Amino acid sequence: MNPDHLNRRETLGLLAAGTAGAGMIASAAKADAQDKEPGPDSPAILMPIGDATEAVDTLYPFFRVAEDGFRAVVCGPEARTYHMVLHEVPPGAKIPWDITEERPGYHIKAEVAFRDVDPTKYAGLFVSGGRAPEYLRYDKDLMRITRHFFEANKPVAVVCHGIEIVSAAGVIKGRTVTTVAKCALDAEQGGAKYVDKPCVVDGNLVTARTWHDSAPFMRAFMKMLTGQNSGSRPAAG
Repeated sequence: MNPDHLNRRETLGLLAAGTAGAGMIASAAKADAQDKEPGPDSPAILMPIGDATEAVDTLYPFFRVAEDGFRAVVCGPEARTYHMVLHEVPPGAKIPWDITEERPGYHIKAEVAFRDVDPTKYAGLFVSGGRAPEYLRYDKDLMRITRHFFEANKPVAVVCHGIEIVSAAGVIKGRTVTTVAKCALDAEQGGAKYVDKPCVVDGNLVTARTWHDSAPFMRAFMKMLTGQNSGSRPAAG
């Protein structure tokens, strides 16, 4: 029984039944919520992060994919807790900033280390921004993981400085992408065409400039994921 599907008369009838009726409504609501909550067998989205990963870049998609029944699996150089940061050009600063200021943010735990990731078990890849990609792109296991998603034509989402990772992996040659303007050179050095747009879709790849573009960006990524996974859904082991 789904309480969302009860009409007014049915709901009033259950409420009139007293405690038993209210219990039926509560049980139905709980069961419906459990149906929507991603479990261990849900299709999994891999999210590589590291210290200085941007908080909003990461947390918005982490919870957004769960809304559609996917499970976000965070991975890092090691399976441990990482420091996220906030990146923005501070408004109203007495001395103007030419580039983003970095401040401490929330923390997030990586479930698995890059070296232990089997990318074949994941339905998609989400690459966050922040300062972390500057050093994560040197990790050979992360490069192996990233290349798999392009070779298998699985959905990949990249925001802001995340472009440094896919550029280093050599997988964006000939693609049209966007990123934060200060990373345009990283895109071009990887052989991609850079455009200044909120969101760009090119094949299995969707890119965005910053977390400010999250609405069109995540809408496009979720469309890719739900379209690909309308049938069989690979899940993380």
